[in-house]
Amino acid sequence: MPTTLEVLFAPAEFARLGQRDLSQTVCVVFDVLRATSTMVTALGNGATAIAPVAEIPEALGIRQRQPEVLLAGERDGVRIEGHLTGGIGFDLGNSPREFTAARVRGRTIAITTTNGTRALRACAPAAAVLLGSFLNLRATTDLIERQHPSHLLMVCSGTLEQAAYEDVLGAGALCELLWPRYGGGAVADSAHMARRLFRLAQDDVLAAVAQSRNGRRLMANPDLREDVPFCVQRDLFGLVVEMGKDGWVRTRGSQDEARGKTGN
Repeated sequence: MPTTLEVLFAPAEFARLGQRDLSQTVCVVFDVLRATSTMVTALGNGATAIAPVAEIPEALGIRQRQPEVLLAGERDGVRIEGHLTGGIGFDLGNSPREFTAARVRGRTIAITTTNGTRALRACAPAAAVLLGSFLNLRATTDLIERQHPSHLLMVCSGTLEQAAYEDVLGAGALCELLWPRYGGGAVADSAHMARRLFRLAQDDVLAAVAQSRNGRRLMANPDLREDVPFCVQRDLFGLVVEMGKDGWVRTRGSQDEARGKTGN
């Protein structure tokens, strides 16, 4: 079966995904700085499941129904405080370094971020939605190579309404690894562009990401600057992370177990 490979660079593109038939498409969502990196880290450190939601009231609603849930997220890059919620300060921000095993092991989390959770929700109708980052790049690649979906779409979450260089580099790194399997198919120019950008930056990805808009913003904040080198580590976690049809993000193995229990 012919394969297709495409990259969406900016939020305006993923906002239109509702007009496409994604029933045979596997989406890989990148928000390198920092939402997908943070969720991968949380699950790698033992969190049970994560609910990515677009708006603060949705996260508060989950906490009201499930008081044990940790609230996490950011607005303008910093942890959501009580003045945005009517008095409830969030337990965690969006720095992956906060999501240690001591904080999150065995816990469920509701998270809302500026762009990453929006991108995930836009991909919900797809056959599968994987979370991509440098932290779990090889594990994600291995799954895609085993399953070899005919339609593969990489979605860059971006910054506000603009493209984000670091997300394109993440998508380009995945394109590079998958090129032997997909390069002979119907490859969109966007995938060529992402791969080429990654190849230009691959000898020093940290330096490239540090020069991105998000990278510069984080590097200027003493409390967050270490997020940048953290998020460009390759293959820190050997796990595949997927958003299930119930809207919760889990590791792929736990998704399979959940499907087995429900008979799906």
